[in-house]
Amino acid sequence: MRQQRADYTLEDLLTLPDDAPRVELVDGVIQVTPSPTLGHQDISFLLRLWLHSRVPGHLRVAQAMGVGLSFNTSRQPDVLLCHSEVKSDRSRLRAEDVVLAVEIVSPGTRRIDRFAKPGEYAAAGIPFYWRIEQDPVHVYAYRIGDRVGPGGERQYELVADGADVIELTEPFDIKLPIAEITP
Repeated sequence: MRQQRADYTLEDLLTLPDDAPRVELVDGVIQVTPSPTLGHQDISFLLRLWLHSRVPGHLRVAQAMGVGLSFNTSRQPDVLLCHSEVKSDRSRLRAEDVVLAVEIVSPGTRRIDRFAKPGEYAAAGIPFYWRIEQDPVHVYAYRIGDRVGPGGERQYELVADGADVIELTEPFDIKLPIAEITP
């Protein structure tokens, strides 16, 4: 089935039925997102569990929550950290609610997770982005920097990467042994 329009907005997503498939909105086009693989889900679950047991009180962990990045773009990071004061009844977050967006790269999402999503998250002002590659598991941690892209948008800068351990001081003190999120 083809979409008849390409001018959907975040408001249109709110009218979708509860049993609608998992979707993202990209420049006004609704895109159905494929179900993640078991390996992808394992990494996502283990990371969420790891973060949940260590995150400071001003942050909270969530999975696969829609995040409005602009009036016509919404993405669903695999894992995210948001401010703890965000109300529990929210089903969609604003970019300013999100501190960290994490994407786990799968064969079908390589280009999107490596290029499109980081650009969109940075343009929306999400301070931190992690990209997790599978097989072997490798974490790339970015923070929004002072670099500006050709359109004037801010871009992410790599601050750490590793297949053994990731150590960071932002968004909180983190020493993540990669083996703890490897299925």
